[in-house]
Amino acid sequence: MKFYKILSLFAVVGLITEAHAIETKARNAILMDYDTGEYLYTKDAFVPVPPASMSKLMTTYILFSKIKDGSLSLEDVFTVSENAWKKGGAASGSSTMFLPVGDKVKVEDLIRGILIQSGNDACITVAENIAGSEEDFAVLMNEKAAELGLKNSHFDNATGLPSPDHKMSAEDLAKLAKVLIRDFPEFYSIFSEKSFTYHNIVQGNRNPLLYSMPDADGLKTGHTEEAGYGLTASAKRGNRRLIGVMNGMSSNKERSEEAEKLMSWGFREFDNYKVFKQFQRVVEAPVYMGTQDKIDLVTKDDVVVTLPRSKAKEAKLTAVYKTPIRAPIKQGERLGKVILEVEDQEPRYIPLYADHDVEKLGFFGRIKSNISYLLFGGK
Repeated sequence: MKFYKILSLFAVVGLITEAHAIETKARNAILMDYDTGEYLYTKDAFVPVPPASMSKLMTTYILFSKIKDGSLSLEDVFTVSENAWKKGGAASGSSTMFLPVGDKVKVEDLIRGILIQSGNDACITVAENIAGSEEDFAVLMNEKAAELGLKNSHFDNATGLPSPDHKMSAEDLAKLAKVLIRDFPEFYSIFSEKSFTYHNIVQGNRNPLLYSMPDADGLKTGHTEEAGYGLTASAKRGNRRLIGVMNGMSSNKERSEEAEKLMSWGFREFDNYKVFKQFQRVVEAPVYMGTQDKIDLVTKDDVVVTLPRSKAKEAKLTAVYKTPIRAPIKQGERLGKVILEVEDQEPRYIPLYADHDVEKLGFFGRIKSNISYLLFGGK
């Protein structure tokens, strides 16, 4: 038999305001809470589209991975090929680090050339020195995308230069931004550096939010004629971090205004609420045929959810579990769930687990328990 128990609503603090809907001129957009992974806003966010230079985040992820596993160091030196100079340099008219043919460049400088200057020549140099060719590096990119669960991404090159099958969804870009921040905190500050000088050429970071939004600290812009203007951005305000991806805008000005508007809306209209602490007893459930007659059902981790400030007070929590729970019971065994319901949102399901073992009664104990259950409905 299933048992349903309405739990006390968790405390909500702070100003409660009426949530306001938002629209954006971006063709594709997503706003995600970094800690909970919940989507606060989506607009055609799951459609694969040309990502332009935002796909350099994957090139960077692979480069960071090589450094972290020890196969590369920041002091290692890569050689610039004629292909990298011609295809990604100033002669191509594309974003460039201005690397001359044959130049020996430290990996640390190439990282800044990619993230701050958006250098296509820097990306191709990294690809060729790691994998032998840009084509083989794209194989690594696609393998990593599969590993990270990026289901709507395909890479043909390391730069994001136009190619018919080179595409990413806004959702995949947000997921990639999250793992970059999570997996490589030692490198993340580079994303917020506002300029980089190489060979006496100073170039500024193209992320407009770094100049207009004090909380912004990354990640990467993108622009081609086909893709329009795009931005994968992150900002941290207090303990909250948001990741926003927008693509298909008509100008740099529009990109800046729309991105700041969406990020500010997310901070203003939503907040994170801790529903349960790790191993907190949520309910006490009766046990049948066990050496103990009750067991606590707990959560394995802290449970934090992102909710609209205007609806948090009306959130409804319902614990659902079978009763009584038959022994034996193993610690960590999943025995129920909490349903979190908020108006106009899909229900969230929070698993509940046994907080300790309960052994099954011996033969005579089971007889006594059966009699007690028949007479009194339990022990």
